[in-house]
Amino acid sequence: MKVSDSWEALRDKDFRWFFIARTVSRIGSSMAPVALAFAVLEVEQKAVALGLVMAARTTAMIVFLLVGGVISDRFSRRVVLQVSHVLTALTQGTVAWLVITGNATVPSIVAIEAINGAVTAFTMPAMQGLVPQLVPNRLLQQANALMSFAMQGTTVIGPALAGLIVAGPGAGWALAVDAMTYAIAVVALARVTIPPVARAATSMLHDLREGWSEFTSRQWLWVIVLAFGFLNAIHVGAWVVLGPFIATRHPDLLGERGWGLVLSAEAVGAVLMTVVLMRGQLRHPLRAGMLGVCLVVPALVMLGVAPSVWLLLPVAFAAGMGMEVFGTGWNVALMENVPQRALSRVASYDALGSFVAMPVGATVFGWLAAVADPRWLAVISGVAYLLISLAALAVPSVWRLGRRDDASPEPAAGPEPAAGPTR
Repeated sequence: MKVSDSWEALRDKDFRWFFIARTVSRIGSSMAPVALAFAVLEVEQKAVALGLVMAARTTAMIVFLLVGGVISDRFSRRVVLQVSHVLTALTQGTVAWLVITGNATVPSIVAIEAINGAVTAFTMPAMQGLVPQLVPNRLLQQANALMSFAMQGTTVIGPALAGLIVAGPGAGWALAVDAMTYAIAVVALARVTIPPVARAATSMLHDLREGWSEFTSRQWLWVIVLAFGFLNAIHVGAWVVLGPFIATRHPDLLGERGWGLVLSAEAVGAVLMTVVLMRGQLRHPLRAGMLGVCLVVPALVMLGVAPSVWLLLPVAFAAGMGMEVFGTGWNVALMENVPQRALSRVASYDALGSFVAMPVGATVFGWLAAVADPRWLAVISGVAYLLISLAALAVPSVWRLGRRDDASPEPAAGPEPAAGPTR
């Protein structure tokens, strides 16, 4: 692997300000689940109330995700992000004000958070499409690894900060800080300069069809998205749902505290891998990514065979590293091989598959755990996870896809660029 300056991408003014905006807003978004959960429970001490709020937010996000992709491809992605961040600051700030003043109700929070979820549907495609406008191809991997490093770090900082504020001034003030981070991000994004892109005025339906054509014309793309429709469902169901359940049933081997340590090991593995990816180059991003995904399998199998904290720590650490390789490799593959004019729409189709699969996996595995041995479910899930990963890896266009040269022209619409030039 070619070694380069780990921070070279940050020397570019525009990417640096984008990175600052992304990091600050990520602190807020990582605070939100904790702050919002306790804010809702302050209003009504019922789990169903929290479920309604989360369901409203997720449903709105899924409904508007494809629209967000079209808008992000049609207009300046920086402006789309700024407007989205302004609306996020206003919605979270409104909930914060209602909670602080004692005027919040569950229906009002449900309505406001549904708007917040819809806004998020515009944020993600715009952000995905903006990165390759800010850095050259040779720095795409480093830029994505830097953003992932910041994301993993804020995932540790944000919830802890939210917990401190909730325990002190209260949940409403934690939401107010969340809103403030988005306001700061808007100011940082104003320093980002990108050249205007002329786009033809076409209908929403035409743009959706064109995005779908770009998505389906690249075999490696739809194969991975299809595979992860199943892999995400399995991961959420077996790891996120069954994991804590198995931990509580084996307090002598794992328990709640042990499960927390296992998740921390997974996060540490991901953080350390981002540092590695800042310096080295993945010559075949999907090949490396799908091999990395296979490192999740030992963690799932071990959860069922021997749910011991000391046995799970190393495999969870490796799983975190492997998933980070995939995340960075996948983003690089999309950004290098999908035309700029359609990148946000393709990213929205990708995200749609992921977000639909997650609640399905949680629901199905929750039901299965009530009728079958959860430890056997974890083992079977690991085997299924491996078979799906290897099946995707065996597809020639997935295995062969290589990095594009920095001077390569933007890929054209239509047939996929096969493996692309490798180096």
